[in-house]
Amino acid sequence: MASVGVVNPVARLRSSKRTPLLQVVKTAVAVVAAVLLCRLLIQGPFPTFAAIAALLVVQPSINQSFVKGLERSAGVVLGVVLATGLHFLLGDSVWVVLLVIVLAITIAWALRLTPTSATQVGISGMLVLTAGVVTPNYSADRVLETVLGAAVALVVNAAIVPPVLLRPGHLAVARLARDTAVAFERVAIGLTEGWDHDRWHEALLRARALRQQHAQAEASLGSAQESLTMNPRGGRLRTVLERDVVVAEHLRVLVTRVTGMTRAIRDNTAPDLRDDPMVGRIATEVARIGADLRALGAQVETTELAVTQDLHVGDDPHEPALTAPLAVVRPNSRHWILIGALLEDIRRVREELLGEDD
Repeated sequence: MASVGVVNPVARLRSSKRTPLLQVVKTAVAVVAAVLLCRLLIQGPFPTFAAIAALLVVQPSINQSFVKGLERSAGVVLGVVLATGLHFLLGDSVWVVLLVIVLAITIAWALRLTPTSATQVGISGMLVLTAGVVTPNYSADRVLETVLGAAVALVVNAAIVPPVLLRPGHLAVARLARDTAVAFERVAIGLTEGWDHDRWHEALLRARALRQQHAQAEASLGSAQESLTMNPRGGRLRTVLERDVVVAEHLRVLVTRVTGMTRAIRDNTAPDLRDDPMVGRIATEVARIGADLRALGAQVETTELAVTQDLHVGDDPHEPALTAPLAVVRPNSRHWILIGALLEDIRRVREELLGEDD
């Protein structure tokens, strides 16, 4: 009987990759700066709320830090107001603390707060009631601590090498262009060599895998967009990101086309398919498509991230290899449906590569 692997619960405590050391340093700087600033401006106990806010607000992007700061501040304000009000109405006891926690959970659910804000409402209310004597000034100081801590963390994250996550998406687009080129070249080779159904099925599975690769590239571009939002370093880099987004959109169409072409050939292939002279011409044009996409991938990959010129599909210094549509004078009586479908796919791919309108 085969043994079933047991997942070690302790292993779940560790992430697959480390947080960047720079973010760790920025978090430490933000906590220290927030605490020192609060001790200077606010007389009272250790500014716990400021330290927690600084710990939570330093995020991989400026925009995420801003959102976390808002969520944290909103949760603290609601929790402090709730705890202070119930304290003056019901007094100071364990049951009041428990009531605040239960109400905080219920209110957060009713208001559909984000997980960060929802958790913060209960924590803030509990800390206010258990940390010392509750007074209006005490509650106001805790809110001020939170706002100062979040603001300091946001400033630190923006001032010390603001994070830019442009390179992963940039390289993912270049890699997708190369792999899409390989898929078209695979179609050309298969048509030339006369592959059987099984080899075309394998080619189709590999072509379909490009959809997941495109989704991953789009996710990386989304992370890049997130990192440039509210980022003082994002001015010139936004042009590069916009160019990568345009190229990725073209590749989405081309991935769909090469998958459809591969599926059509798999479903309609025959031993005498490659004997048709038109199939050989189609294979030549498909190989040229692959060459154009390889050139595009190389152009994207070698473009420096600091370059601000626009780049679109077809903006190569050399004329694209696919320059003229094919014409069929006399359709093949046996394979005319497949040949016609491939010719239409080539026409649409040509329009996408050259940026022509339908």
